[in-house]
Amino acid sequence: MRRRFFVERFDGRRATLTGEAAHHAGRVLRASAGQLYELSDGQTLWLARVDAAKRDAVEFSLLEPLLVTESALTTALLLSIVKFDRFEWALEKATELGVSEITPVAAARSEKALVAAAAKRAGRWQKILAESAQQSRRLRAPVLHPLARPAEALRSATPGSPRAVLLFLSDSLGAPPLRSLLEPRRPCPHAVLAIGPEGGWTEEERAAALAADFAEVSLGSTILRTETAVIAALAVIQYAFLES
Repeated sequence: MRRRFFVERFDGRRATLTGEAAHHAGRVLRASAGQLYELSDGQTLWLARVDAAKRDAVEFSLLEPLLVTESALTTALLLSIVKFDRFEWALEKATELGVSEITPVAAARSEKALVAAAAKRAGRWQKILAESAQQSRRLRAPVLHPLARPAEALRSATPGSPRAVLLFLSDSLGAPPLRSLLEPRRPCPHAVLAIGPEGGWTEEERAAALAADFAEVSLGSTILRTETAVIAALAVIQYAFLES
């Protein structure tokens, strides 16, 4: 299977890969003239041939456009800040599972030191999203929004479509299972999933979610780590709403 890379733009029938991606293609994959790769500018996908692999750039000729199949389902993830190794692992897996946009959330029970350092990690997180999107052969990386407080993130994530599903994962004893919210709702063009930090959401955050028309749901009787909940919930959403 051909490797895929993202480029900033196409210049007519040419493109240039720069930065760390060029280093990876040239030094690690040993790209050389004549080899074929797939290139995406986030909108279109092309089969491309290497013309020259230089020290800091790989130059391509675009040969032919490739068919792009995108899911009709878009998913937004509101992900509370947790320890960065776990948070970044969740970013990677959420990308593989098709998330369209991600908002890091400074929840009340997120560690204050992590929240304070989060803005400085944005560049690293963008890189993780891009590399994971390339590996999973997506057309583009998910959009990474700035860090937000829960009430702001919940309000801004509310879409206009009446068929959207807004899901607030909760460990409350009375929360209905996620499955019960998904089975009767096909088709669904957009889903928003809010996942709390270690220690869970506060009552104030729960009230903000309900005020923003989110449905409180549960993944079962066991308490999952944040990154585990990301994978479990996204897999269930895909199973319920993806037609292919």
